[in-house]
Amino acid sequence: MTKLLLIDDDRELAELLAEFLSLEDFDVDMVHDGEAGLAAIRGNQYDMVLLDVMMPKLNGFEVLKQLRVDNNIPVLMLTAKGDEIDRVLGLEMGADDYLPKPFSERELLARIRAILRRIEPTTTKKTELLTHLDIEINSRTQEAWCQTILLDLTSTELMLLEALISSPGTILTKADLSEQVLGKKLTPFDRSIDMHLSNLRKKLPERKDEKMRIRTLRGRGYMWLDT
Repeated sequence: MTKLLLIDDDRELAELLAEFLSLEDFDVDMVHDGEAGLAAIRGNQYDMVLLDVMMPKLNGFEVLKQLRVDNNIPVLMLTAKGDEIDRVLGLEMGADDYLPKPFSERELLARIRAILRRIEPTTTKKTELLTHLDIEINSRTQEAWCQTILLDLTSTELMLLEALISSPGTILTKADLSEQVLGKKLTPFDRSIDMHLSNLRKKLPERKDEKMRIRTLRGRGYMWLDT
């Protein structure tokens, strides 16, 4: 059974969400402040964290910052409706996705399942190992290597890298990447893909020939360079 940790100081909402997710065959633990959340993560094995932003002791950003030092567990941020700063900051710090409050239970379920699908290892030999130039991705182990260096990528960054190197020299629109990587349609002013790509760029070593790896085509999308 998939195990989730819900970190939210709104106890009534947390109990409602936990009850709903339990009916959908998830095993849900709840804590109600950031310090308790970090302690729970360090003492248990979870498949995903649902992390509220506004909390006592440690807010969601502080929790995420500490978590990302040594843990790439998928994180879905729960943010205030319409607060773009919170959403962008969460993505920059390594969150996999965000969901503005208030949200429907079905939308939450769809986001959770989309993230979990991204991290499911494949057993298909044909797609198990993907290589291009100095990048190698093992989709079974969910690891990516560059120049013999193991890259410290979140599950979303790994999926984004896989999408890019699978189509070298091809323009991939943000709408395409949003559906392929995040499992959702691109909405106006949604900067999720931009933020994940910015994080990915920072984590990729420079090419030995000093050429760029990813080209931004303004108004069109992104391209992984094949030479």
